[in-house]
Amino acid sequence: MYKIVDSISCFPFSEKTIQNGVKEAVQKAGIVKHASVHTLRHSFATHLLMNGVNIREIQNLLGHKHLETTMIYTHVIRDVVSVPKSPLDHLYIKKPH
Repeated sequence: MYKIVDSISCFPFSEKTIQNGVKEAVQKAGIVKHASVHTLRHSFATHLLMNGVNIREIQNLLGHKHLETTMIYTHVIRDVVSVPKSPLDHLYIKKPH
């Protein structure tokens, strides 16, 4: 059982309810590529790593017993980083004042 907490109350949800909600949202959005709760978890971990969060912290957040399991995300990052970027990609990055 999972709980989603807001400022007013706490709502319990089963795993199946969350999975069905994500499935329905994917269908309504017209996403044809496979997407699931696990996809969100994987994306979350990948973005944390790309933003410099320590791999041990990510391991702890994901509840992985073995670091090797978390290290899978480093391979994804390596693939993403090796993709050439266009100079146009940098036009929309906000620079600190």
